[in-house]
Amino acid sequence: MLYLGCHVSMKAPKYLEGSIQEALQYGANACMVYTGPPSNSKRVDVEKLNIVQAKRLMEENHFKSENVIIHAPYIINIANTLKPETYEFGVSFLKNELKRVEAIGSTILVLHPGSHVNAGIEAGLDSIVNGLNEVLKDDDTSVRIALETMAGKGSELGSSFEQLQYIISHVEKNDRLGVCLDTCHIHDAGYDVSDFDTVLNEFDAIIGLDRLLVVHVNDSKNERGAHKDRHENIGKGHIGFDSLYKIVHHEKLDGKCMILETPYIDGKAPYKEEIQKLKEID
Repeated sequence: MLYLGCHVSMKAPKYLEGSIQEALQYGANACMVYTGPPSNSKRVDVEKLNIVQAKRLMEENHFKSENVIIHAPYIINIANTLKPETYEFGVSFLKNELKRVEAIGSTILVLHPGSHVNAGIEAGLDSIVNGLNEVLKDDDTSVRIALETMAGKGSELGSSFEQLQYIISHVEKNDRLGVCLDTCHIHDAGYDVSDFDTVLNEFDAIIGLDRLLVVHVNDSKNERGAHKDRHENIGKGHIGFDSLYKIVHHEKLDGKCMILETPYIDGKAPYKEEIQKLKEID
């Protein structure tokens, strides 16, 4: 089954109900939202998010609750060992975010692993492990954290499958961990997305396909290995439509949530057209 959607907004007054309405307008049967602004810690109480109304709308349209993916805000950086307050904030915020995700009815929270801010890769990875252990230690939700593959810009961690596996293998409750594979990010990190079978086999050998929870489907403005992380619209970048189409319809990814995060065009969301094109059967 193909579950294909996109990032949608969640704002007053309808909040989550409005998010689902937006996704349905694009012809999507999956979507991704932030529970609040991605760049700050302001959060509206979950009781005000119109969750009941959203679930009713989803039931009416056969939209599965597990296909609502939540993305953690960018302000979380549990890889930071140079500023204890940043690490502690990230742990505390992430604990609360897991509870919000469960209240919404979702089961997956996508998280950028973090940046070591020049403290070194090993220090950063170990800090992520410590942070996730602290977050999950007493957590009683069933939400899984999907560590996102990153492009590797600056001191960003998670740009290789080996780094993600290091984190996963050292976290005690690692049954709660998975991966969100971003096509733009792995391309910018140096993986050859045009040879996706090889990439997927490598992922399976290092991490395991059972850990792959979500796929972000994005083209890239950059040459492979640029480490820049600049998303492009489907078929207009260096990855190309054919490669992305094959990924969306790959038999080993059947049933995985596919989420578009492509740029607006002239101030308008391109998702309806991109979803329709990717859904077309050869």
